[in-house]
Amino acid sequence: IIVNEWKEHQHIPSSNNMQSTAYGSLPSSNECSPLRQLSDGKNGHGASGQQKDTYELHRHLSLFDLVCVGVGATVGSGVFVLIGLIARTTAGPAVSLSWLIAGIAACASGLCYAELGGRFPSVGSSYVYAKETMGECAAVIAGACLTLEYTGSASAVARSWGDKVVAYVRTWEGSAGDNPFYTIILFILDPGYGINTSAFLISLGSVLLLLGGVRESKNVTNFFSTLNVSLVFFMATMSLILAKRENMVPFVPPEFGAGGIIRGATSSFFGYIGFDEICCISGEAIDPAKNIPRAILITLLVVTSLYCAASVGLAGMVPYQDISETSGFPEGFRYRGYYWAAEITALGELTVLPLVVLVTIMAQPRLNYTMAMDGVLPPIFAEVDGKGNLRDGTKIAGAIMICIATVIPFAYLDDLISSGILVAFTITDTSVILVRRTSPRDNPYLLEQLLAGFCILSLVSGFLLRICLSNEVTEGAIHFITLVSC
Repeated sequence: IIVNEWKEHQHIPSSNNMQSTAYGSLPSSNECSPLRQLSDGKNGHGASGQQKDTYELHRHLSLFDLVCVGVGATVGSGVFVLIGLIARTTAGPAVSLSWLIAGIAACASGLCYAELGGRFPSVGSSYVYAKETMGECAAVIAGACLTLEYTGSASAVARSWGDKVVAYVRTWEGSAGDNPFYTIILFILDPGYGINTSAFLISLGSVLLLLGGVRESKNVTNFFSTLNVSLVFFMATMSLILAKRENMVPFVPPEFGAGGIIRGATSSFFGYIGFDEICCISGEAIDPAKNIPRAILITLLVVTSLYCAASVGLAGMVPYQDISETSGFPEGFRYRGYYWAAEITALGELTVLPLVVLVTIMAQPRLNYTMAMDGVLPPIFAEVDGKGNLRDGTKIAGAIMICIATVIPFAYLDDLISSGILVAFTITDTSVILVRRTSPRDNPYLLEQLLAGFCILSLVSGFLLRICLSNEVTEGAIHFITLVSC
């Protein structure tokens, strides 16, 4: 049904020999291409009169490039911050179970992205999947949520990196004394009024690098992704070597209980966010129908393995009561007397985190490109130069990211980003069912009604489950309602 409606909308004659677009084929006729219509001024959204030509995005990203993008966008604050925070405040030595549970949930959504990425190998990720299965209204909602994920996450990571730079420079205060050079550097990095100069610089650098083209910036991405994985592998291996059995007892601390493991899993899921960006750049991937699913699964396998190994190592290296909430591994190595490992970890964190900013903001112009092709955004976002780069779209998205990262603290961005990602993932998972199944003819909206009810019950159940697992609620009625809802 979806394929036939799409053909009618594009004025393509039906043919039994034509491959379904649900399996990744795209029309090759110039008359049917919305890209051709946009560049020729035939699109009804005012594309005529543009001086710049519009070209197809070049397909040049290999499987290795896609995996580097996925790993680079995913491995970041999760391993550097969240592992220590969850171990200290939520789960104790059982932090590895929290990451494993979150990894299973991420892999479930990852399989949905892998399937839809193979069926619809075009730029746009959840926006495209929602448009093909639910219509334009759901697609616009998905696009707004993805904007929160891409631009918001890039801004948040840039701001977090800027704060870490300021904190690292402040560690020199004791040795610097009244050195005027140190005072000037500190004033430049932290001028006050909520402005973060380091966040501005790393955001600006990422945008300038992207303006040079994805073909050029992918080499930087591949290098830093390899460096990132090597750093996390070093942290995990070194901490496992230093692990002590007595630090893992009790494995589930009584003050946290099983509820702490679940709460830790909900917090850990933030560390798996980023693999979906592979789908957003699939328009530039070589053989996307095969490489997109493979890249997503490889990324999740690598990330889950690194997170679980690192969490076991940190919990075994340091008693969970002594783990730092903000700098788990560097402080953990200092706790054991390995100061050289602490310096490598701290400097490595400052080195590889900018990669997350680069890779995350890379997806936003591609999403805007697809939405502009559908007339949701102005045609300027669909303008591609002769080298296949989205220069105007990158400038606009980059300017917004730079402003947010420079003036808005990380604490104000976290929850908003997470809510947007939750809705985007839910839309994608629902799209898989809508692709596979249809409602019966005598009740054409049965499947949609069941899916809507399921999503609402899931939201209510998750909310009630969090309440029940907290130590503040003991009423039996709440527990009964939660059980019925689940």
